Amino acid sequence: MYTVCALYHFTPFADHTALREPLLTLAKSKGVTGTLLLAHEGINGTIAGSREGIDAMLAHIRALPGCADLDWKESTASEQPFPRMKVKLKKEIVTLGQPDVDPRAKVGHYVEPADWNDLIRSPDVALIDTRNDYEVAIGTFEGAVDPETASFREFPAWWEANKDRFHNKRIAMFCTGGIRCEKSTNYLLGLGIEDVYHLKGGILKYLEEVPAEDSTWEGECFVFDGRVSVGHGLAEGPHLLCHACRRPILPEDTKRPEYEEGVSCHHCVDETSDADKARFRERQKQIALAKKRGETHLGGEIGV
Repeated sequence: MYTVCALYHFTPFADHTALREPLLTLAKSKGVTGTLLLAHEGINGTIAGSREGIDAMLAHIRALPGCADLDWKESTASEQPFPRMKVKLKKEIVTLGQPDVDPRAKVGHYVEPADWNDLIRSPDVALIDTRNDYEVAIGTFEGAVDPETASFREFPAWWEANKDRFHNKRIAMFCTGGIRCEKSTNYLLGLGIEDVYHLKGGILKYLEEVPAEDSTWEGECFVFDGRVSVGHGLAEGPHLLCHACRRPILPEDTKRPEYEEGVSCHHCVDETSDADKARFRERQKQIALAKKRGETHLGGEIGV
């Protein structure tokens, strides 16, 4: 079994570019794969490997300036969920596109998973899912509002267009691991919204700690690795990934006439041209040849 570690931390790195190579070198030496994002505002990502490898990576990250109190969440995977290690330099570790947003200044009230159900069942609480539409499609909390956004940077415009719906309501928000809510709650507080809450540790922590029989979660939780989805107890879910559009699909969806491995699924068959599909077929051919040789073709990996 592989240990999968999801982490993020907001801290001002003086020179985040200098942190990239040491992280890559250590990960490669320990057989750790995944993706880490580095920006002036901090670090974010998911990595996977042996227990020893993950411990070494965590020790290194916690030794970085301002990262001593790093928090992370762990789960397991039966197969290596990432084909390689990537450390990317970014402007933001999660992109909201609002330069005045600073989670280090203030965020909403953290709510522990054990207390989440009581909060969201309150009649004066509006529950908002801050994730992307394809993530929400396979699972969300009972009664949650889906903004139907394709990316997190669309959230501010959605809020501006819909804020009147939530007049005199307390706002509770959630996301996969908690990082998007650090920014979305700071954003709403900056607009003068006073009663803002978010799920501490995100959906992953809730699914880990809250028993299925007590849960208000419906469906599966999309994750950005080879498992594609997880359920209660962070057990691997049933979903596969369409490598044409990067949306989650179920095994039975591969029997649909719209499905062609690596080329299309029922979500995207009408979204791409014949030229696109021809290019995808060639990519899929190269993936199959690489697999036959016992190699990993990078065209088949999940993006973050």
